[in-house]
Amino acid sequence: MTVYDVAAKLPSIDVLRDRCKALAVLDRIIDDDPYYAYTREWGDDEAALMSDGSGNEWAIVFTGHGAFIRVFDHESAMTPYRDPDHELWPGLLDGIPEVFRPHVEEPAFGDGAGQLVATAVLWRLTDDDAWRAGESITFPPSRGPYEHTGGPDGSGMLDILFDDIVDRYVEFAEDYYEIEVDAAVVDHVVAHRPLTDAVVRALNPEATVAELREAVTEVGYPIAAT
Repeated sequence: MTVYDVAAKLPSIDVLRDRCKALAVLDRIIDDDPYYAYTREWGDDEAALMSDGSGNEWAIVFTGHGAFIRVFDHESAMTPYRDPDHELWPGLLDGIPEVFRPHVEEPAFGDGAGQLVATAVLWRLTDDDAWRAGESITFPPSRGPYEHTGGPDGSGMLDILFDDIVDRYVEFAEDYYEIEVDAAVVDHVVAHRPLTDAVVRALNPEATVAELREAVTEVGYPIAAT
């Protein structure tokens, strides 16, 4: 899987935003140090964030102009750290609209010297009919069975946001948190139905809506009336 495959499978911006919020809520219910997070205070924008704690991460910034996605896979042969000057892989930003340049130059996504650290980049303007990526990227040869599951550029780490998000999250929770979660409960959150104590307890018997209210409200996810 490459950034081009991912671009063809990601949903619209609005659906993607809702899925990112759902992931953040699911993870926050299960763990107070979540793998997936969401903030509505990314400067003037909103952002979904993923970090696996091992150097792999992605960020999706939702703006008034559309959405910008940055992926970094520290094991990818496309890492800018392969180069003394941390140059991006050729073609990664080809064709990116100027309105997304502030995110390319975002210090949180850089190496401390102003250079973007990324192995894959995608974007979509509000009036676009599809996600875009740099034109004519030539990917490094496959490493075979030793290839990172995210593909040569790490973009496959975004696959949890595809249309089968419920099944993928169930599998993720089993692998990462080592717990079994009910697909119906995950579907409840992915569908943005109001959060209830029953849903929370199904994911984490020790948690309550009251305890999570502030965190969930900050994400912008609905809570059932009490």
